[in-house]
Amino acid sequence: MEKFIVHGPCKLKGTVKISGAKNAAVAILPATLLAEGKCHLENVPDISDIRSYCKILEALGAKIEYLSKNEMIIDNTNVTSAIASSELTSKFRASYYLLGALLGRFNQVQISLPGGCNLGARPIDQHIKAFESLGATVEVRNGNVYASRKEPLHGNSIFLDVVSVGATMNAILAATLAKGNTVIENAAKEPHIVDLANFLNSMGAKIKGAGTDTIRITGVEKLRQVSSYSIIPDQIETGTFMVAAAATKGDVLIQNCIPKHMEPITAKLIEAGATVEELGDSIRVTMDQIPNSFTVKTMPYPGFPTDMQPQICILLTIASGTGMVIENIWESRFQYTDELTKMGADISAHGSTAIVKGVEKLYAAPVHSHDLRAGAAMMIAGLIAEGDTEVYDIHHILRGYEDIVEKFNKLGAHIEYVKEDDKHD
Repeated sequence: MEKFIVHGPCKLKGTVKISGAKNAAVAILPATLLAEGKCHLENVPDISDIRSYCKILEALGAKIEYLSKNEMIIDNTNVTSAIASSELTSKFRASYYLLGALLGRFNQVQISLPGGCNLGARPIDQHIKAFESLGATVEVRNGNVYASRKEPLHGNSIFLDVVSVGATMNAILAATLAKGNTVIENAAKEPHIVDLANFLNSMGAKIKGAGTDTIRITGVEKLRQVSSYSIIPDQIETGTFMVAAAATKGDVLIQNCIPKHMEPITAKLIEAGATVEELGDSIRVTMDQIPNSFTVKTMPYPGFPTDMQPQICILLTIASGTGMVIENIWESRFQYTDELTKMGADISAHGSTAIVKGVEKLYAAPVHSHDLRAGAAMMIAGLIAEGDTEVYDIHHILRGYEDIVEKFNKLGAHIEYVKEDDKHD
């Protein structure tokens, strides 16, 4: 069993460099399948989700040359199969982007229903709606998704019933090589959607409007290979270190980030009493007081991201007064609050709302990572708690944060990675 031992409390001080965006990379890697040639990618995060994606692509026939841990050349010339390994695709949610990419290239596609973090029901009905609008036939049976087309996909109008990042990206992937024009309405606007569109456009796609709620795509016959493309910095990793700096009353310079993407997090940190300075492609966060309480509501971009909700809640646990967290995206995102109560937090979570009464301090306890972002929150909680916090189920954390222990320790934290042979809870 693997775990992190976080020795607290500490004040984070120093400089940290942000890695490439997980949520962009997991769509851009399968997007390379649309080009029959080589794609050179830079700033690729070295995380378990990306390593899994590379294994899937290689199983399909791709050749991957690793120039460094963050740079690779993917050659999809010899990809002849559109049946993805169920053992690999079932392990993480973003494997569903294979559907859109492979449908653009092959007549028949099969993948297993995707796995990932347990955040409640996350249906793919909007993905299926998009594919069917473009002329595909989609069936879900026996835990697999089967998609097929008798002729090339054709452009159409797609109205998403809910704002869905995944469905928006899959619709873009499928429509890029479709004949004619496609209009995606009620599209998600997250930065990683813009990055996917920019990558596809660098291959010769014709996509306009990414970052707005209406995306227009003119289908092209083929895409060319890419000599170099650098993935954007990770918005959520940036936010995680911003919150960690504020929670520990630290002083951290966060490099290789895009301050514009961080505005909703920046606004809440300032409201909590932190000082946030934007310095080109860097952000400096300092805090020298007990946090003020605040209310935060998760919303689609440009609102406050659901993937930052567990982390920002840590600030409220030690704030003066009572704060509130309202979750509007995922129904089961408050599982982590039970772990925080073990550490002395005063949280009452019901339905989509959590009421958080600030306490003087948190205390170390054994805690579990229920999902990727909750795991990061447990690490931040450990950084401010009295004693040694043991964080279990860290495989969730490793899915989305590159070198997280090394980065925290470089800032003055004391976190150990421990692998135990015995099995215990």
